[in-house]
Amino acid sequence: MLGTDFAASIVVFLVALPLCIGIAAASGVPPALGIITGIVGGLIVGFLPGSSLQVSGPAAGLATLVLETVTKHGVGAIGPIVLAAGVLQIILGVCKAGRLFQAISLSVVLGMLAGIGLPLLLSQTYAMADSKQHGSPLANFTSLPGLASDVLSNPSQLTALALGLGTIALCSQWHRVPKPVSKFPAPLAAVILGSLIAAIPGVEVHRVVVHNVFASMQLPGLSDFTGLAHPEMITLVITFTVIASAESLFSASAVDRMHNGPRTRFNAEMIAQGVGNTIAGLLGALPLTAVIARSTTNVVAGARTKLSRILHGVWLLGFVLLLPGLLGLIPLGVLAGILGHVGWKLFNPKAFAKMWQTDRGEGAVMIITTVVIFFTNLLEGVMAGLAVAVILAALRLSRISLHKTIDGDGAAWLVMRGNGTFMRLPHLADALASLEGHPRTYIDLAGVSHLDHTCRNQVEQWADQQRKNGVEHVEVLLPEDQPEPESPMAARVPQRAASG
Repeated sequence: MLGTDFAASIVVFLVALPLCIGIAAASGVPPALGIITGIVGGLIVGFLPGSSLQVSGPAAGLATLVLETVTKHGVGAIGPIVLAAGVLQIILGVCKAGRLFQAISLSVVLGMLAGIGLPLLLSQTYAMADSKQHGSPLANFTSLPGLASDVLSNPSQLTALALGLGTIALCSQWHRVPKPVSKFPAPLAAVILGSLIAAIPGVEVHRVVVHNVFASMQLPGLSDFTGLAHPEMITLVITFTVIASAESLFSASAVDRMHNGPRTRFNAEMIAQGVGNTIAGLLGALPLTAVIARSTTNVVAGARTKLSRILHGVWLLGFVLLLPGLLGLIPLGVLAGILGHVGWKLFNPKAFAKMWQTDRGEGAVMIITTVVIFFTNLLEGVMAGLAVAVILAALRLSRISLHKTIDGDGAAWLVMRGNGTFMRLPHLADALASLEGHPRTYIDLAGVSHLDHTCRNQVEQWADQQRKNGVEHVEVLLPEDQPEPESPMAARVPQRAASG
């Protein structure tokens, strides 16, 4: 077991290293900060209880949000936000809120991932071309023609873009490479190949800028925390918390399905992620989540215990201490290509078609979540998706059937079955209105599974009004009532209840 965990840790390290650097570059911070977060994910979160096999590190899903924060508030703002998010995660875990994230609709989750992936892909298109992006996803999208014009007129940018696109092609087709070569991590293969090409004389592309790992740390001071009282910062803390927690716990659910070992303790995992983010925040590093790519690699590589993820943190620490100069050989376009490939997988256009074919309502929720995220931000998009999902669920749970019959003597019967909620009130009001003008009316609600106060009040008020208007006989049988023996209801309700 020790041997398999050791071997798995090497594989995870080889996958994690380029991702840590690439996510840092995509986030607009020094590469060392991404590696520091990876080290915290291995050495700190790796020791803590929760999930034994999933691996934590800097999150690609938060890269766009981090970049926006850095652009607007500076790198120094990241530490306090991440620390506050970590503390909030710990509180949520202690309050046993970890399981709540499993209750989020799958369509909202997939929409959130797509809403993360599309802006990431757009931003990395500029990074692949050694060009500066324009900030918002919409601005990046509308500026693509200008980027194309710039690239075609600049040979070095064209070379950088070719390296990036080649990286995407290599990562997407790496599974077709014959074994045992295909077992080598595709991102690392892309980094090595891209670095060799960039080393050819005459090839001029932007490379990773290396600083001392300890000098790169943005340790926040007391003055940095005063800004957390600002409403905008509070919103960012909540956004970081929700996305980091959701990504970690969704990853845990996926990893649990891949192995037969101990299941994830979700509340403990939430606390572990919170501790990791608290420490990452104290170091001024990037936010941390459990990452499905590294976690999947860990399981597939044969890991059996948490030792593999701890050791992967040891290897990251050893690399930045002993071999930092190698980072300066890596072209930024290659790292952007790796992140662009991640963004495309998160966007996953096939998932939209599959969801739409399976359930158009859920497909609409997924599309709305993605679109709102694209045009606003992650938190608003997720909230919009959740709101639509709740409305959809309420509509589906509020299905009722209304059956009207007229007896030979002019008596009108209305039989209602299903769930009577305020969302079906117009339908119920129309049915009641159709009973007016009959000398005797009988409303049978005995078979209704749930009748909320709004619908009950509507029926009772309508019946009272009919009596005041001089209708000969108005009888209402509510779910909790039994019909009087001499009432026509007594003979008809059992039959209608059985047929309903």
